[in-house]
Amino acid sequence: MKERNFLRQIKKIHFIGIGGIGISAIARMMLMQGKKVSGSDRFFSIITDELKKLGAEIYKGHRLSNFASDTELVVYTTAVSKNNPELQKAKKLKIPSMSYPEMLGLISRDKYTIAVSGAHGKTTTTAMIAKILIDAKMDPTVIVGSLLKDCKSNLIIGKSKWFVCEACEYKKAFLNLNPKIIIITNIDNDHLDYYKNLKNIQKAFSQFISKLNKEDFLIYNKKDSNSFPVVKKAKCRVIDYLKIDARPDLKIPGVHNTENAKAALTVAKILKIQKKKALKSLKNFSGTWRRFEYKGRTKNGIEIYDDYAHHPTEIKASLNAARENFKNNKIWCVFQPHLFSRTRLLLDDFAKSFNNADFIIVTDIYAAREKNDKKIHAKNLVKKIQKYNSNVVYISYFSSIKKFIKKNAKKGDIIITMGAGDIFKIGENLLK
Repeated sequence: MKERNFLRQIKKIHFIGIGGIGISAIARMMLMQGKKVSGSDRFFSIITDELKKLGAEIYKGHRLSNFASDTELVVYTTAVSKNNPELQKAKKLKIPSMSYPEMLGLISRDKYTIAVSGAHGKTTTTAMIAKILIDAKMDPTVIVGSLLKDCKSNLIIGKSKWFVCEACEYKKAFLNLNPKIIIITNIDNDHLDYYKNLKNIQKAFSQFISKLNKEDFLIYNKKDSNSFPVVKKAKCRVIDYLKIDARPDLKIPGVHNTENAKAALTVAKILKIQKKKALKSLKNFSGTWRRFEYKGRTKNGIEIYDDYAHHPTEIKASLNAARENFKNNKIWCVFQPHLFSRTRLLLDDFAKSFNNADFIIVTDIYAAREKNDKKIHAKNLVKKIQKYNSNVVYISYFSSIKKFIKKNAKKGDIIITMGAGDIFKIGENLLK
């Protein structure tokens, strides 16, 4: 099934979980290649709306009737369960099925792939590299785990050999890629529902970098102690991106983003892009959707931001950047925990992450791919946070959060909605 001309031959594809940020990019790519695309997801979103405009047929919910028997390929997100009715139908009808990571690997096979991996910073670093290559007229293909602000898309189709993409470690998805350059921004305790411990995560990263040949490149952050045991086993050319001789001037705040920019500049150097041009690209880089994204100002002068941070390390980095940017403003963090397992396993780390917020609102845990095992509740997190920051409350309903903010926030306050679920809707509703 994985012959090189396989994708050229098929004309009709169905995507399970089509609203996902990664899989939707593949769906968009197939639409642009003239293929008939259908898909399903639990909810409609800005992403599914855009796919509809491009001609995709999209269904809400997963049902047997969502795709026809003449479908030639089914692509599914890794979050989908094995007993998904659409996946079961594909199996029964013997329709070829591929996971999103397998599909990504197939696309990367004939490209010079630059894969950006790491627990945090993948999306921003990928977007920065993309902008540098686009501005350098290198015409890359790009798949990013967010929407690029310049084109409001998670996909750029190029005609050159260059392929820039995020390399997700969840369920070892990145092992499907065929990279020539790998960036590791950092390695951290995440996806513990799958990996169980840090050692297993490091093993997966070791497997990933073993795909690099002697002439290939591994770019990493020497300050990240969790990366060192992995990097020392590399057989390719290894570069510490913090050693790059350049000081990027960025629109987006935060030390972590300066480091992301240095990783992007290291790629530019390898590809022989002039440093001056690369720095200019970074200076004009405006960020990505849901990464410390400015949403607007309410009628009574409250500034609204939104951030995808859903891991303790990310929360700290985002709130540090917010405090760096708004030294004299009151910062509100409206946090939606993501996954019951992540909240439970990293509870103590989460509790210590909000010290740069003046006031914290915690809402219910966003289940995503998990069922509620009743072992953890958002109230448990609130209780833990109170040990380090007493200005925290639990509010379940988004409508109640909106009312609470309208009643208590004042002109000049900064509201940051934070999390990987649908928490951004609160900011959008405040701005209506």
